[in-house]
Amino acid sequence: MSDLVPPEQYLQQIQSALAYLENELPRSHLSPKSLIICGSGLGGLSSLLQDAIDIPYSSIPNFQTSTVPGHEGKLSFGFIGSNRVAVVCMVGRLHFYEGYTFQETTFPIRVLSKLGVETLVVTNAAGGVRPGFKPGDLMVIWDHLNIPGFAGYHPLRGPNLAEFGVRFQPLSDAYDLKLRQLFFRKCKELQISRSVHEGTYFYASGPTFESRAEVRAIHLMGGDAVGMSTVPEVIVARHSGLRVLALSLITNAAVIEYPPSGMDEQHVDMAEGIASHAEVLEYANEASKDVERIIEAVVNDF
Repeated sequence: MSDLVPPEQYLQQIQSALAYLENELPRSHLSPKSLIICGSGLGGLSSLLQDAIDIPYSSIPNFQTSTVPGHEGKLSFGFIGSNRVAVVCMVGRLHFYEGYTFQETTFPIRVLSKLGVETLVVTNAAGGVRPGFKPGDLMVIWDHLNIPGFAGYHPLRGPNLAEFGVRFQPLSDAYDLKLRQLFFRKCKELQISRSVHEGTYFYASGPTFESRAEVRAIHLMGGDAVGMSTVPEVIVARHSGLRVLALSLITNAAVIEYPPSGMDEQHVDMAEGIASHAEVLEYANEASKDVERIIEAVVNDF
């Protein structure tokens, strides 16, 4: 039996959520220009908003709720920067590994695109795969590898929603060049001291952190950082006509070395370098102020 909601029903769900938001929000907040998705530990991005109005996911028809620590689960509507750019923040995202379908995890993007959002700024916490990446570095995403999509778990699977986009969505231009150029200009203007790279994001569905062999395979395939989100959101955003800027905060260096041999009797600490969600949140919180400054400056120029 298919896990997909039929198109007619899905579009009705979108309209129900849209109608709720239009009824709850004052006219001043009804036309956000940009959507910011706050990754693990980066919920503080919503603190940038002026005149913020919060709406919990649980109160919006057909929205699912966040279950992961560091993902609060609300929409925050407000304004950013001296230009008071109208923005909505997803404070907490939805993940496939939580048991949700891709229709459910990307549902907010469909709804908010109907509300008038034109640009998606998506952030995440990711493991560094490229040699030299260290915790606290930033990586602007210029391409991705969608491994679940290779196996048929794709957010555009099923009947095409033609009112949003085409059946065969191109993705070679998924990560907007002008937005990436703007990001690096703002980093220079703000004199950001932490390392900022560009690279390819490898999407693995999770929820386990990658094995050593998987990290070596990711490296060989061209992945520079690995995480459990972002790509389904980007695909649906592009299908909905949104421009995309995506940023990974490197929170740990993925373990790529071979494990110690059982034939060697010398004691080796297998826990060295092991990833944890607590570490993800720790480095995200440490870097959040720089991320907030850059995002505020970028969005203020939209």
